Amino acid sequence: MQRILAAFLSLAALLAVGCSTHHVSTTANGKTVYGEQAQVIERLRNSGNDLKQLMNAPDSSIPQSVLADAKCIAVIPDMVKGGFVIGGNHGRGVATCRLPNGSWSQPAFLAITGGSWGAQIGLETVDLVMVFLGDAGAQELLTSQFKLGADAGVAAGPLGRAAEASTDWKMKNKILVYSRAKGLVAGLDLSGAAVKPDDDSTRTYYGNLVPFNQILTGKAPANSNSKLFLADVREAFRQSNANKQEKPGSGF
Repeated sequence: MQRILAAFLSLAALLAVGCSTHHVSTTANGKTVYGEQAQVIERLRNSGNDLKQLMNAPDSSIPQSVLADAKCIAVIPDMVKGGFVIGGNHGRGVATCRLPNGSWSQPAFLAITGGSWGAQIGLETVDLVMVFLGDAGAQELLTSQFKLGADAGVAAGPLGRAAEASTDWKMKNKILVYSRAKGLVAGLDLSGAAVKPDDDSTRTYYGNLVPFNQILTGKAPANSNSKLFLADVREAFRQSNANKQEKPGSGF
């Protein structure tokens, strides 16, 4: 079964690489780009769109009370999840963190991969949003490589009034996960999935390998294409920023 899972994820990766060689996109400035560069630009654009759609969904939007406590956010658009007795997850996304001046860091590219046992048959894509709460959540992301699971303080994020009625989610967890599934497999299990920097995408976007934590702490060069993602992040957090009371300053 382990070999079946490995073969499936390898096939998915090969298909993604094959598609990327013929990929075409347009930058924020209207320039046409191809291949891996186009794929990275589309990931920024899709991440922003997915966050916007999730926030506009009346039954699954992230509560403003959760966003008010968020220090970082990561979006993995169209994460591939396959299932045939063993489930497997693979996706590439982008993250950003709040800076001390209230702005957001340049995008940091990441990958998530892992598998879980379960009676699953089917194939789907999942739009995944991870909200990192406070300094503890931010530090988890800044470690560059970590595994998701209950021990890491990861849980499904509360929705609507559930977030307002109880603060247990704030006390018990460092990372809250929100998702929209499209396909045949119900539910989402990220237990044991590994999150790590996507070095190839980082080199493509910045021209060299800027360290992951350096990007998230505001020490990366600005790129005009970042607004394809950051504009939607700022809009999602606009209300929570307006309502949030000032707290004692904290850093990474």
